[in-house]
This record gives sequence, C-alpha cells and structure tokens, in this order.
Amino acid sequence: MGSGIHKIKHVVIIMQENRSFDNYFGTYPGADGIPGLAGHSGKVPCLPDPGEKCVRPFHDRHDLNAGGQHRGRNSKADIDGGKMDGFIKQQEAAGYTSTPPDDVMGYHTGKDIPNYWAYAHHFVLGDHMFGSVASWSLPAHLYLTSLWSAHCTKHNRPDSCTNAPSKPDSPPGWDHTTKRPVYAWTDLTYLLHKQNVSWRYYIFKGIEPACESDARLACTPQTNGPQSMSIWYPIKWFDTVRDDHQTNDVQSLNHLFTAANSGTLPAVSWVVPSKTVSEHNGMGLVSAGQTYVTGLINTLMRSPDWKSTAIFLAWDDWGGFYENVDPPKVDGDGYGLRVPSLVISPYAKRGYVDHQVLSFDAYAKFIEDDFLGGARLNPKTDGRPDPRPDVREKKPALGDLVKDFNFNQSPRKPLILPVHP
Repeated sequence: MGSGIHKIKHVVIIMQENRSFDNYFGTYPGADGIPGLAGHSGKVPCLPDPGEKCVRPFHDRHDLNAGGQHRGRNSKADIDGGKMDGFIKQQEAAGYTSTPPDDVMGYHTGKDIPNYWAYAHHFVLGDHMFGSVASWSLPAHLYLTSLWSAHCTKHNRPDSCTNAPSKPDSPPGWDHTTKRPVYAWTDLTYLLHKQNVSWRYYIFKGIEPACESDARLACTPQTNGPQSMSIWYPIKWFDTVRDDHQTNDVQSLNHLFTAANSGTLPAVSWVVPSKTVSEHNGMGLVSAGQTYVTGLINTLMRSPDWKSTAIFLAWDDWGGFYENVDPPKVDGDGYGLRVPSLVISPYAKRGYVDHQVLSFDAYAKFIEDDFLGGARLNPKTDGRPDPRPDVREKKPALGDLVKDFNFNQSPRKPLILPVHP
C-alpha cells in the first residue's frame, strides 16, 4: 500500500466559493479567530462605517449573505495596509445591500454550519489558509491547478505569457463571450499526464439532479439544471490539456459519484459546485452548500477507496467578508485573504488545528510529493518553460500539509453526517 504520504492514493480537492475564515470559523475554539470573541484574546474590533461610527463582528444567522466586492482592488482596500478595516466601506461603495445591514461583519457558528464544525472537530481545520492570489474566483481557480494567473498572446507559446493576477484577457463565459482564452502556460495536469497519473475535474453540466443532497443523488434529474460557472473550471482551456487530449477529463459530477461507488477514483480530483450550492455571496444559501458538500463527503467515505483518500475542502476567496488576519506577502500576487480549509482523511489527525501558513499551492505540493516524486511546476525543470515569476511550492513561508496526517495510525472510520442537519 505504500508508506507515509504514499498511503494516499486519491486526493480530492473540493472548492467552494467566497467565504473568509472569520465568517465560518471566527469563533472556533483553539483557532486564530476574531479577537475578543469566544475566548480569543484581544479587543473586539470595530470597523468604520460611512453611515455610523463603527460596526463590530456579530452573529449572523441568515442563510443568504450579501458579502462584498472581491477583486484585487477590493482586497487591497479591505486590508488597508494591515489595518484590516476596509470591509464595510467596500461593501457600501459597491452598492451591496444586505439583511442585516453590513453583513460583511457577520459570522456563523457551529449551530449554523454544524457539519463543517463537525469535520473540524473530528479531522483537521487550517486557520492560516490564504488564497493563493489577492483577487477573485477566476485567478483563484487558475492558481488552483497551475499556480499562476497570466495573459498570453500565442497558443502553445508559454513565453508569450505575462503576469495577470486580476483579470486574464477574455476568460470563457465571462463578459458574455465564448472566445477561447489563451492559457498557454504550464499547469499541473501536464506533469500528471507525463507520469501517467490519472486526474479528473468534476463540474455541474446541467444534467445532474437539482439537489445533490445525499450519497445516492436521489433527486429528480433536471435537463436544464444549475451549472458550474465556467470561471470555476478554466482548466479545460489550457493548451496542455487540449494537446494531451484530456479535455474529456473535465466531466459531469455524476462521474465522481460513479467512480466513488465503484472504487475507481482517479488519483487527483478537483470538484467545483453550481451557483446554487456554491455558498457564493449573494448567490447560494449556506445550508445548500453544506448539504451538497456533506453529500460528496459521505459518498467518498462510503467508497471502497476511502482508506486511501485525502479530501481537501476550501473556499476560493474571501467574498468580501471580514477577516482580522493580515495575509503574508510572498510575492507580487499573493497571498490573498484568509479562507476556511479542512483536511478529511482516515489518516488525518483528530481535532487538530493547523496553524501553518498555507495557500492552495500546498495542495499542488502535496500532489507532487505523493504522485510525482517531488517534481515542481518549475520552468527550469518541467520541460515546458514559462515566465512565471516564482516557483510557488518552494516558497519558504508555505507549510506542508503532510503535518496534518498521522500515517502510523489505523485508518479511521467514516464520519457519515446528516445532509440536512
């Protein structure tokens, strides 16, 4: 079966949308949460509000949250030179209205999201996971699979790419264009394909049941059902994916359930939601996202592959919600604001809070160390050089997800949770 990290034969990365760490786990015991709340040291912050003196973080029980703008400029304004006080100003400047008002300052507790807190209690919660890039969803998802966001002028010419952390040119499905973008730089699937390591990227194509609510998807199929937004799966537009004839590895979510149930999971899977179950601010109910994610995890835990699986669950950016931790600056693009993250596996430590500085780059590092002998997306070694500014997996600040596991323990039993807690 292998030893150490190689006991993991299947990595599943579930990426949800637009939540800050403080929005979901700011009052979690033992985590680096909101100052002055739930036993955390310090004074409760009070952020300036253009219409009032200031607003403090508050418990928001509402299932739909407006949040705020979350582009690169908003990230910079929210952080405000380390003061971490621009969130309300940015929400109101963008014209976002919310119930209750200023809901960027709202946080949820274990009563609101019991399954997410249960995973934290039983497995691993990361309280210093930062978005790889200080920007929005498309760059975040580009970093998820390629550790870079760039603008390229020529297909199959990685040297034609330049750094573009905010908005790569004409992304598919954005600005109502169907023009194929030029993603010519090197992504992780290129290395996986070279080493015959299987991968899949699972999305909603509109043919799945409308409610992914339980392990067997026992819902009525909807031929025009909700779909994943194409900015959440840019992988299919990479030249490497097309040149390697792997576009068919971007598949409907139904294929993930089939693979899990039959014990044929690929080595590496990425899973993105539909808008309805995304938890994206202003789009999806928190409860709907939790139900969907629980259904996914229940299925993976019931799979014959469970004993060799690691599930990494995270949210792609902060969605404009309040964060009290100033992200470390590792290069010109990141890190972005802090987001929730969970590590779920039969070899995960129990009830462990990981305080390491992490980003989505750590997922790539884990995959490379597990399946690729430690090879990196490095222009000097990967055989397809591009002008990316740095090799993200080698950043001294980046922690190692291996520390979240105890590979000497007996594989832990599944934790099957109710999909409607």
